[in-house]
Amino acid sequence: MNHAVIVFLLALGLLLGMLLLLQVGRHLGRKRALKEADGDAAGIGAVDGAIFGLLGLLIAFTFSGASARFDARRELIVEETNDIGTAYLRLDLLPADSQPVLRDLFRRYLDARIEMYRKLPDVAAAKEHFLRANELQTRIWGEAVTASRAKDAAPAAAILLLPALNAMIDITTTRYMATQMHPPVVVFAMLFALALAASLMAGYGMVGDTLRTRVHMLGFALVVAMAVYVILDIEYPRLGLIRVDAFDQALIDLRESMNHDLPAAGPN
Repeated sequence: MNHAVIVFLLALGLLLGMLLLLQVGRHLGRKRALKEADGDAAGIGAVDGAIFGLLGLLIAFTFSGASARFDARRELIVEETNDIGTAYLRLDLLPADSQPVLRDLFRRYLDARIEMYRKLPDVAAAKEHFLRANELQTRIWGEAVTASRAKDAAPAAAILLLPALNAMIDITTTRYMATQMHPPVVVFAMLFALALAASLMAGYGMVGDTLRTRVHMLGFALVVAMAVYVILDIEYPRLGLIRVDAFDQALIDLRESMNHDLPAAGPN
């Protein structure tokens, strides 16, 4: 099932669960109000405040973490673009007869990297391009090592080119691991559990006017459910509605700039 649909269903389930528990809590609160004196409820406010405070902190921390990881993934796209661009430019240090093969490998490598992210959320198709890019990495490294040892290569070819290629290869591992960095499932489970518990406690304290109470109940449930939805969606920026795809344009622009190095077609 599509990630966006799963997140929507989770948020909708949370919304309905909160509304149900708000109503249950309100019903229990009304029964308590009929049987007990006002003084018997002393201390309940402190418990409510603790639960609501913990819920607010958890939402704030999970949202802050998701937002930070979202920004980090965008920065990694820019970093990979710079690493590939730097390595590509340093191919000029190699013998002229070695450059065409390597430049072609770079174009194919960048095509594979771009297509890998375009295919998401189709994980199987993305993995195919990921493996293709890894294969091209190996070929690029081997060709570059051989060419940098040639007699007509620039003296600093190996010193400048190979570290750039190493950075280009390393960033792919960094980006891959960044996609695996998420809070433990127990954190999200606790977030849902606290939201439901807060709903029960909030409903328990709502014994006022029916219309006003229902508006507050609906507003509270909607705000929390929307916050959780955004957190879950931004946590997976290649699968949901909030995406980092716009930053892939940097890689696409770099790929287009490589076309300028292609030899002009001769007359037919």
